[in-house]
Amino acid sequence: MNDSVFLDTNVLVYLYSNTETEKRDKSISILKDYPCITSTQALNEFSNVFIKKYKISNESIKKAIANISMACGVQLVTEQDIQKALDLNNRYSYTYYDCLMLASALESDCDIIYTEDMNDGQMINDTLKIANPFKER
Repeated sequence: MNDSVFLDTNVLVYLYSNTETEKRDKSISILKDYPCITSTQALNEFSNVFIKKYKISNESIKKAIANISMACGVQLVTEQDIQKALDLNNRYSYTYYDCLMLASALESDCDIIYTEDMNDGQMINDTLKIANPFKER
């Protein structure tokens, strides 16, 4: 079985990109090839990007979130995640919100977090690998 992967907001946004077609195709491929998890935080950030940057209707965003939720498990952000995020912030110095994403990935027992926003290849707590799926290999 493939490793379970956690999807950061940017991967979700690229699923619906009309201009970044290579990144869209890679994001779709990840959904097909791996058991995926995301978080309520990522869905909130996704909604905010589509409202503010792309001026997408709320109804369209609701449909997109429903589709993402059918394709991925959704980790609720809990107090335990918040506590862990604060510890990760102390240890790794990522922004609090990036650490909250990492905490959710760790709590979901994911092996990989796909994101453009953190250090590609870095291991978090010796169990979670940060990977930029859009980086040329």
